[in-house]
Amino acid sequence: MSQERKKKIVVAITGASGSIYAKLLLDQLVKLSAQVKEVAVVMSDNAKDIWKFELGNEKYADYPFKFYPKNDFMAPFASGSARFDTMVIVPCSMGTLGRIAAGTSDDLVIRAADVMLKERRRLILVPRDMPFNLIHIRNMETITLAGGIICPAVPSYYSQPKTVEEVAMTVVNRVIDLIGLENDGYRWNE
Repeated sequence: MSQERKKKIVVAITGASGSIYAKLLLDQLVKLSAQVKEVAVVMSDNAKDIWKFELGNEKYADYPFKFYPKNDFMAPFASGSARFDTMVIVPCSMGTLGRIAAGTSDDLVIRAADVMLKERRRLILVPRDMPFNLIHIRNMETITLAGGIICPAVPSYYSQPKTVEEVAMTVVNRVIDLIGLENDGYRWNE
């Protein structure tokens, strides 16, 4: 990545089930720090509760990234001039997805997503909820048409994962690829 500019990445963690995906993504971003200039994290109160419930800890606070409150509209990534390359919302609740599709910008997560779309930068949403109803599908269509990427937390199994973490990593490796970082995740037929 010496020739290319290092990535500035926003990770938003919402209150949907699937904290393991956020944890594994943050772990990977630490490992890939040579390719990353900055990681900013915004986490909803519900996300903190779900993380504690699902993962049994509050270790999200241990990551070496700057965390921003969900109503901090002075955060650098609330403006396109800060030139963040990518935003990943993982897991992305359907409420968050719907507010992005509607363009409400009522908190920092939605505002930052709006900035990514208006600046034509990479916005990756990792919804975990299922099944989808027609409203969800239409909201995903709206975001896709606006330039966002919907990457549902749908694991693959051709790598023959043995643990829950290995299953979840199949999704996280796909997200890392979408961000544009070099990663040593499983590749089909290699």
